[in-house]
Amino acid sequence: MNIALITGASRGIGASIAAHAAQRGMGVVVTYNSHLAGAETVVADIQAKGGKAVALALDVGQVASFAGFRETLTKVLQTTWGRSSFDALVNNAGYGTFNPIETVTEAEFDGLFNVHLKGPFFLTQALLPLLADGGQIVNMTSATTRVATPGCAPYAAFKGGLEVLTRYMAKEFGARGIRANSIAPGAIRTDMTSGAFDQSPEFETLLASQTALGRIGAPDDVGRVIADLLLAGSGWVNAQNIEVAGGYSI
Repeated sequence: MNIALITGASRGIGASIAAHAAQRGMGVVVTYNSHLAGAETVVADIQAKGGKAVALALDVGQVASFAGFRETLTKVLQTTWGRSSFDALVNNAGYGTFNPIETVTEAEFDGLFNVHLKGPFFLTQALLPLLADGGQIVNMTSATTRVATPGCAPYAAFKGGLEVLTRYMAKEFGARGIRANSIAPGAIRTDMTSGAFDQSPEFETLLASQTALGRIGAPDDVGRVIADLLLAGSGWVNAQNIEVAGGYSI
């Protein structure tokens, strides 16, 4: 059984990735930061359908915690699957803010940087010894790296950096047969974004009108694509940034 580790999988796109990966026969490690109840629900749903999953705490913005997380993961892999390695790392954890450049604070800038670029860089570094040869890495980027969206400058800049980092991962890890790709969602209605869309329905309408398929996305629109990318049939896809956005701003 292949095993995928998905960060930020207690809800939204991460939870969808976990569910779809389990449906395709993968074991799943879901990480959560503060939303333990959500992570437990994701695990319970997978187990109820005959899959195998565990939830582990992880703050992707705290690099100093990664060595301890690796030790915990090593134990979990052995006790749950009888293995010392896993097969896929999905760097999904993240959050967004909407501020014009002139009002972004240093603390907001640093927080986004730590979670969206620094965290994935050093978490991948920390977990490389456990990532199986022939495995893969999927990094979550964003359509905002292609379409400038006012209020998203720091977020988009760091996602753009992650897109570049993905190609470097593919280049440097290729000798081990590890491939690396990134997925760039468009506007998605999740638990975290629903409040904003509900407060500004005209914004959702605008985004939908700018999308060829006429709506904004749902977590499953992205989750199933990533789960398919984790399968062996996608083994020749490498070093790509794949936009999953319904034809946003084309």
